[in-house]
Amino acid sequence: MSDTTAQRRPGAPGNGPSGEAADQAQKTSVTKRGGAADPGGRGRTTIADGVVEKIAGLAARDVMGVHAMGSGLSRTFGAVRDRVPGGGKSAATRGVKAEVGEVQTALDLEIVVEYGVSIAEVARDVRENVISAVERMTGLEVVEVNIAVSDVKLPDEEDEEPESRLQ
Repeated sequence: MSDTTAQRRPGAPGNGPSGEAADQAQKTSVTKRGGAADPGGRGRTTIADGVVEKIAGLAARDVMGVHAMGSGLSRTFGAVRDRVPGGGKSAATRGVKAEVGEVQTALDLEIVVEYGVSIAEVARDVRENVISAVERMTGLEVVEVNIAVSDVKLPDEEDEEPESRLQ
């Protein structure tokens, strides 16, 4: 495959100020390796649901006002699962469900917010942060981010995942 590119040198014949002569250029043939101009045309990339779930979960946790991800029950089971080697889903994906297609993805998130924050603002910020992170890192179009607020963390409540007694 070859492309023809125009190269102009100052002072070369035919590069004077006259109209058509100025548009005439010395032509050089350039051959590209590999054949296809777009490397994306040389194979297929698939992104697993779990990859998108991790990205979305981490992006949601970065938002001020988000205390935790998932419902109380899923966080409790998740804490036990995290302590067991090979226990399955990581904490990064807790409370996140993704449906991934070839070019689009849709996400469902379940969050716990801090008491006193504006739930509407936190949800908006989570949605913006998740969309930005997922689209930037995967190239997929995020068509929707559904957010369910399952609980509010009160200031005097203990976390459901107690610290280990061992140090």
